[in-house]
Amino acid sequence: MVVDNASWHKSKGLIIPENIRLYPLLPYTPELNPIEMIWDELREKFFKNNFFKTLSAVTDSLCEGLLFLENNHKIVQSITGWEWIISAFSKEE
Repeated sequence: MVVDNASWHKSKGLIIPENIRLYPLLPYTPELNPIEMIWDELREKFFKNNFFKTLSAVTDSLCEGLLFLENNHKIVQSITGWEWIISAFSKEE
């Protein structure tokens, strides 16, 4: 799991299961965090130039966007499948 430098990711009380490995990012490098690319995609396709009258409408749009990405693996792969990530995971196999 790629983690940023939030203090809760470094807490001594953080319990990490054996099957999870943390990959910390360098400080101030959100462009290296794959989830940032997912949020950019969601903002661009499901939130840009939209006005939401209720929080429920925001939630509905987010769910629609997440379902879209869940059903379009190629898009997710194209925006998050960077060589350094693929290489890091393939070294562990």
